[in-house]
Amino acid sequence: MPHGDHHHHHGHGHGHEHGPGHSHGPAPGERGFALGISLNLGFVALEVVAGLVAGSMALLADAGHNLSDVLGLVLAWVAVRLARRLPGGRRTYGWHRGTILAALGNAMLLLVAVGAIALESVQRLMEPAPVATGFMMAVAAAGILVNGGTALLFARGREADINRRGAYLHMVADAGVSAGVVVGGLLIRLTGWDWIDPVAGLVIAGVILVGTWGLLRESIDLAMDVVPRGIEPEAVSTWLAGQPGVAEVHDLHIWAISTTETALTAHLVRPGAAVDDGFLSAVQRGLREHFGIGHATLQVEQGDPAHPCALAPAEAL
Repeated sequence: MPHGDHHHHHGHGHGHEHGPGHSHGPAPGERGFALGISLNLGFVALEVVAGLVAGSMALLADAGHNLSDVLGLVLAWVAVRLARRLPGGRRTYGWHRGTILAALGNAMLLLVAVGAIALESVQRLMEPAPVATGFMMAVAAAGILVNGGTALLFARGREADINRRGAYLHMVADAGVSAGVVVGGLLIRLTGWDWIDPVAGLVIAGVILVGTWGLLRESIDLAMDVVPRGIEPEAVSTWLAGQPGVAEVHDLHIWAISTTETALTAHLVRPGAAVDDGFLSAVQRGLREHFGIGHATLQVEQGDPAHPCALAPAEAL
């Protein structure tokens, strides 16, 4: 292929979809979002009423935490819908990036929720207040069922999609909070120590923080075009250099288009090679099969020293 020409291939090897098929009803994953949002909105309303009736700040604080998770689910759902829209106009990649922004927003919401829980727990630790333990434990137990059931909706496919993993972590964290409230209520009933409730809140906040930190770091990496986890750039470069006729590989870039799709651009130097669609097709297929890279753009060069590639130096962007 002459220097400067490009060959594009669009792959969706990670289960990501495009096309008008979405008009025939929500995909299975979208039904999970709809059901999860409905269940959790209903539970937030229940917690608010129960918290006011029982005079339990723990339940009210947990209701606020659950509401932040509902907002996170809404963000993730909107991102999934946007990512399925076809590219067009100035958005040549479509709305795929929205899934990464939603994952980042999810992580930020979780951190805000952790801060709110920690602040409320510290205040209650300084001024312990009596809690209606029976009512508190009953509502919290219902929360374990609601949040645990919602987490199961997102358990499948979470390893391949950071967005689904964010929703899953939200729900698991909520189930953990509810379990902590139940245990705290039981211990308070047995011992009469009101300070157990805020201490349990701090412990739960720490557990959520540990789980959220990895999600935040990974979503920031994706937003900054860092090579997605599970792909080693050196391995990709070595594999490309080993393809028939390839003498050099440079200007290699690997980044995430969305939370499920990875893109690559690279210059391959093939001295004396002619235009070869079969070679390009084989390389693109190999990238998809070996590395999960479904959107590869390859530029093939002759390597003529009279016309060096300006992007050949390692420091070139």
